[in-house]
Amino acid sequence: MKTAVVGATGMVGRTMIRVLEERNFPVTELLPAASERSVGKEITFKGKAVKVVSVQEAIDSKPAFAIFSAGAAASKEWAPLFAANGTVVIDNSSAWRMDPSVPLVVPEINSHSIKKGDRIIANPNCSTIQMVMALAPLHMKYRIKRLVVATYQSVTGTGVKAVAQMENERAGIKGEMAYPHPIDLNCFPHGGSFQADGYTTEEQKLVDETRKILDDQSIMVTATVVRIPVVGGHSEAVNIEFENEYDIDEARNLISSFPGVVVFDNPALNEYPMPLIAHNKDEVFVGRIRRDLSKEKCLNLWVVSDNIRKGAATNAVQIAEFMAANGLY
Repeated sequence: MKTAVVGATGMVGRTMIRVLEERNFPVTELLPAASERSVGKEITFKGKAVKVVSVQEAIDSKPAFAIFSAGAAASKEWAPLFAANGTVVIDNSSAWRMDPSVPLVVPEINSHSIKKGDRIIANPNCSTIQMVMALAPLHMKYRIKRLVVATYQSVTGTGVKAVAQMENERAGIKGEMAYPHPIDLNCFPHGGSFQADGYTTEEQKLVDETRKILDDQSIMVTATVVRIPVVGGHSEAVNIEFENEYDIDEARNLISSFPGVVVFDNPALNEYPMPLIAHNKDEVFVGRIRRDLSKEKCLNLWVVSDNIRKGAATNAVQIAEFMAANGLY
């Protein structure tokens, strides 16, 4: 089937194309689309060079799917035009996530929220995806009352410019700054932009998107987002308070049996999730599973996943796979 990737020359867009190839998504024609300055450039798909087209050209070609990673402004402008032409848009930006008429989907959790006729599907934020993958089976069994989350987020979440800043700093080269501070040998509690209440937009996403995906507006969430100088993926320290008492062994088994989640948790052998382990993988890794000894019905987890793969590209392609397999496009 004809498939467009909008934002094809960016870090996530290139990974989306790689994932389409790796997972043998039945692409009959790939339409890599990007801004006018990238039109005519070539990307490689299944060993062949494919020229980048304009977004308007991609719309006019009426693809079955358009997978977006071009930022919220571009999604707001172009997604409705694709949708009006009958294309299913799977959007990786924040533009549509909290629109009540748009499904916000992690396929392992809530693919049932997609209905035939839906033409815009939202891909959640990377940090939300990996967290809810670990939380979903626990919420079904014990009901989550409150979450306290601290994230340790890779510079890849900010894109190529941030990776270049870190590499320049390590090489002692002065260059363009993606962040207001040095990132190498540093970390800072700033992801997204600050809101009037003192929280950042990245922190707010963890609140709003978790509630929408788990379909429970009663879950209380407080988050602190931290940017750290790594490229392999995001890490999260998650403290969970349940409505009901839990069994630690049962909780571990619930997490490990959930599709797409790997329990990697043997502290005696220094085995626990790290960005080095998650890099270029699609699984969500969970470790440091332990009871919170300071409060009843509370559990601690450490969750790590490649934010460009499952946190963005792979999740988007999985949505397309589900819709294709179930005739929802």
